[in-house]
Amino acid sequence: MAIMKRRTIPRDISWLAFNARVLQEAADPSVPLRERVKFLGIFSNNLDEFFRVRVAALNRMKEFSGKGKLNMHMEIAPEKILHQIQDIVMVQQERFDEIWKNINLEMAKEKIFLITERELNKEQQKFVQNYFEEEARANIIPLMIQSIPQFPYLREKSIYLGVVLSRKTPTTEEKKFALIEIPSRLLGRFVILPSPNPDEHHIILLEDIIRYNLKSIFSYFAYERHRSWVFKVTKDAEIDIDNDLSTSLIEKIEKGLKNRRKGKFVRFVFDKEMDQDLLNFLIKGLSLTKKGNVIPGGRIHNFRHFMEFPDVFPRKGQRKKPFLPPLLGKSHRITDVVLEQDLMLHFPYHSFNPVIDMLREAAIDPDVTSIKITCYRLAPNSKVINALINAVRNGKQVTAMMEYRARFDEEANLEWKEGLEEEGVKVIDIIPNMKVHAKLCVIRKKSGKRAIYYGFVSTGNLNEKTATMYGDHCLLTSNRNIMADVNRMFNYMEKWKNGLAPLKACKTLIPCPLLLRKEIYRMINSEIKSVKNKKAASIMLKMNSLSDEDLIFKLYEAARAGVEIKLIVRGIFCMLPENKKFKKPVTAISILDEYLEHARVFIFHNHGKEKVYISSADWMVRNMDHRVEATCPITDSAIRKELKEILDIQLADNVKARWLDNGLQNKYKKDQSKKIRSQIEIYQYLNQKNIRILQETVEPGNVPAASDMLIRI
Repeated sequence: MAIMKRRTIPRDISWLAFNARVLQEAADPSVPLRERVKFLGIFSNNLDEFFRVRVAALNRMKEFSGKGKLNMHMEIAPEKILHQIQDIVMVQQERFDEIWKNINLEMAKEKIFLITERELNKEQQKFVQNYFEEEARANIIPLMIQSIPQFPYLREKSIYLGVVLSRKTPTTEEKKFALIEIPSRLLGRFVILPSPNPDEHHIILLEDIIRYNLKSIFSYFAYERHRSWVFKVTKDAEIDIDNDLSTSLIEKIEKGLKNRRKGKFVRFVFDKEMDQDLLNFLIKGLSLTKKGNVIPGGRIHNFRHFMEFPDVFPRKGQRKKPFLPPLLGKSHRITDVVLEQDLMLHFPYHSFNPVIDMLREAAIDPDVTSIKITCYRLAPNSKVINALINAVRNGKQVTAMMEYRARFDEEANLEWKEGLEEEGVKVIDIIPNMKVHAKLCVIRKKSGKRAIYYGFVSTGNLNEKTATMYGDHCLLTSNRNIMADVNRMFNYMEKWKNGLAPLKACKTLIPCPLLLRKEIYRMINSEIKSVKNKKAASIMLKMNSLSDEDLIFKLYEAARAGVEIKLIVRGIFCMLPENKKFKKPVTAISILDEYLEHARVFIFHNHGKEKVYISSADWMVRNMDHRVEATCPITDSAIRKELKEILDIQLADNVKARWLDNGLQNKYKKDQSKKIRSQIEIYQYLNQKNIRILQETVEPGNVPAASDMLIRI
């Protein structure tokens, strides 16, 4: 993969390399078949969002003429990057089609068949006709696009059938073009057919049911042939928040959501077998050019729906159930444990229930007076929200920082805001030009004549659904210094108009904006000084993305000095880790597996007195300078040791780890040692630790069997 000569890898090219790793999971025959289909859906969904946000942003950069100021990190050569993106995406699309073809063959071995309208037997034909008449027809509105003065509005999350109606005349072939939006939002994408054999599963896509019934749909026109091809469009999804101070930010977001419907087209993906006349008509109608991300593909599009493929697979995955840490097994109250000592939850290995239970306990505790919490991406029917509402009803003062600008969750978060305010929750106004990405909670509780504070700092969203799939860390604590700083951060969020003084006053937490970048520089400089004094020096970092050039250059400086650097970065990785001037080679890997690696952990040797942090912040410009983030030191020595051992397990992964190199090759980290798949090893590590602690705390002669000692939810 060619990279422009520069000191870092372009962010968007690096992101495409990450999505290629997702595609590797879909191609891996050791991954259960259902999960491989799901990874194709994830790849497709990722790519849709990439075009909606990043390609759209690059197009804006390309068109920027110097009038005004763009609120974005400008790329040096956006046009060149756009050309690279086009080339890479075309190659990935070919690979995608090849993988899907192989998966189809594997599904056939499992007697799972995705049937087209041309392969239906008589029973299935009758079923499809009935389904169409009873379920689909009422939701279909064909558009005769040649007869419409203005090209119709197209929804980007939908797929469309481009239809050619034709009949032969004495001199030529007469054609008419039509569009049909596939009503998958209402009916779903997959329909299970009656199968000829009881051990077989036959499935058809909704668009193929419609294809089968095209003659019926267009019977009015009496055309001889009815041919159709699927296509989809992607639009610029960025919401512009202008500087009109007379309009509230909420109104601007609502306006932005409406304007998102009118966004420019940034991609057109179509069946490469599409009739050329229809293709040309669509490209012209959408005001596209063939150089503007017009991408030929296979027969099926919007593979994101395949994340919800029917579960008809005989071989199921071996996903382990989450469990409770042993400290919580001995107590009926989470609060009692947290007031006594720090507790670290490691999702998805540990259950998310303790977080919910702590909020529920606070909601009914007569001594609790207030709860303050940040909310970024919440689960549908959120138990967190339910606990907060219950707290208000029990007379507590509840304050929620609801970040409405969590991309693609804006509408849902606006709805949560309205519901919370109706119940009496104080919802903090959003901060202009600053997203709140920190994951914080502070609970105030009366204890005699004084107040005590407890809560949590987390690397992940307060979302019980994603907590079963995302790898994150959540520190439950009553540490006075940490909670004092959490209070300071809420003071800033509530009174941001008064300036950054509350953030500057933080003594334990390291907040963004303002302090984290400076503190990272200071800690890296300390490691550089140590190695120059011929003392041990090391930096171990885990995060989602590393793209901030100033921080990357600082890591280069440390590597040249001889500091040992080990990096675990799941997604965007703009650093060039291979350099002959580095005194010690930089170790850089990415792990893609069943769970999404989402945690941020920073470890600095610090003259042998290791500093260990968890954080909500990636090392990106947006996190450092344009978001409210919290980086939290771990003061408990046992938890520090546990976090480092978890990272050591991940660095030893030789099954699902890929090397991050200068060429973005995504080569698997293979060696001759024992196979280590870190997500399985971490589960076993935490499980065995639980068993050991439980054995140490039960009475002699009353030790339960190991199989009974895993406290499951």
